[in-house]
Amino acid sequence: MTTNYLIIGSGIAGLTFAVKIAEKFPGRTVTIITKSNDDETNTKYAQGGIAVVLNNKADSFDKHVNDTLIAGDGLCDAFIVKMVVREGPKRLKELIDWGANFDTNKNGSFSLGKEGGHSEHRVLHHKDITGYEIERALFQRVNQLKNIIVLSYHFAIDLITNKCLNSTKVTDLTCYGAYVLNQKTNEILTIKAQNTILASGGIGTIYGHTTNPLIATGDGIAMANRAKAKIKDMEFIQFHPTVLLNSKKGSSFLISEAVRGFGAYLRNSKGNRFMVSYDNRAELASRDIVSQSIHKELKKTGDDCVFLDCTHLPIDVFKEKFPSIYNKCLSEEINVSKDWIPVVPAAHYLCGGVVVDMHGRTSITNLFSCGEVSRTGLHGANRLASNSLLEALVYAHNIFMFLSENNNLHSTVNVPSLNYNPAHHTEERVLIKNITKELQTIMRSHAGIVRSNDQLNRGLKELNIIYNKVEELYKTSKITTSLCELRNMINTAYLIINQSLKRTENKGGYFNSDYETKKTLKKDRCV
Repeated sequence: MTTNYLIIGSGIAGLTFAVKIAEKFPGRTVTIITKSNDDETNTKYAQGGIAVVLNNKADSFDKHVNDTLIAGDGLCDAFIVKMVVREGPKRLKELIDWGANFDTNKNGSFSLGKEGGHSEHRVLHHKDITGYEIERALFQRVNQLKNIIVLSYHFAIDLITNKCLNSTKVTDLTCYGAYVLNQKTNEILTIKAQNTILASGGIGTIYGHTTNPLIATGDGIAMANRAKAKIKDMEFIQFHPTVLLNSKKGSSFLISEAVRGFGAYLRNSKGNRFMVSYDNRAELASRDIVSQSIHKELKKTGDDCVFLDCTHLPIDVFKEKFPSIYNKCLSEEINVSKDWIPVVPAAHYLCGGVVVDMHGRTSITNLFSCGEVSRTGLHGANRLASNSLLEALVYAHNIFMFLSENNNLHSTVNVPSLNYNPAHHTEERVLIKNITKELQTIMRSHAGIVRSNDQLNRGLKELNIIYNKVEELYKTSKITTSLCELRNMINTAYLIINQSLKRTENKGGYFNSDYETKKTLKKDRCV
């Protein structure tokens, strides 16, 4: 199978690029592959919204830039931050033109929310299902474009590079597409592409307790790493501070940052508003600070959770702004007008990833990356709330602009089928399930919100054991999605732990107790 543009992933980043390039070049083919149904992405579960400067009287680009730099704890690329923030209004207008709806107030202007780390109200939202609304609008446009092919239930196994094509030493790597498993027929396809765009999302399932859907298994990171692309800042995992307490491990229900922006308080089991002791911004501190503060509070009290108190807020307005949160709490016998919501932090967002330049180019020729899988320099050590959807829109556009002006449509290389030995036995489902749980325990225990060098080294030793098991299984078993996902999660876990061990000071989402005496819990970052 041959295509001009192969897009791996169907979230806001991949779909935005697909729409733009398909509109510009109706005679070229755009192929989107996604391993689940087409709209099952991290975008779909984004409750909060898109951070864009629209109110120039109260807000400004400079304020948004400054908020992003503060959240990123000194590790953002200032040039990239300015570029993304200034592009925001234009990219938002395109999304609205494609049919995305955002909440308005009584006078018809956009209702702008304020979230942790933001100094002004600048977050556009569609109730508390913003991501779902964006996916709806983008797929509506995708379905109108005849040169876009969407292949659901197709799993990308590995990228095809010139290193795969010959055994001689390759110094300058080029991507020619991907090997893809049709999950319904079990056929392995060789999809040759002149340009490949990684937009495969995040890694939350590696931790088990996560806000991400189960499909977030770090596939794009692992594939890019095996292809020898540059990967950076994997130690910066953002844990969302307020996730509904869930006795089961797996995808958990997120209580949006916007709820705290609306005025909710965080309390411990004694009823104390503890955030005022950790940061001058209290509940509106950035996510890394709130998550680390909750971790410290739970360590002090020995409790299983803290509580989000919304009882002082106007319930009618709450129900209008956050209907899915209100109804989810009711289903758990929590009446937010009377009851506090039990919450804990959970793995939420990866700030690092596949390194790209401002055009979305990776270190491999003809391989581009956008969305959570990429490391652009925008987030630094910690993502400012609601900057991720903005980043996805801007970088999808940048890749589109680059490829519109630099048409990489000249590849004539012959790509062979995937070379692997016939299976000696079928997939061992129980073994894969057990190893996955073991991996998640390792990551939660040794590479979570607060780490230490001893914990990280212990995690690395335990990871080595399961790595060898899985590699042997991969060599001798039938290739399946669950086996490949487990392999990808282990590859990604290695990157997280190894890059954590290389960091020697606390920054943003990375907090190592060995360095706690060198820097307190970032009160110096308050403004």
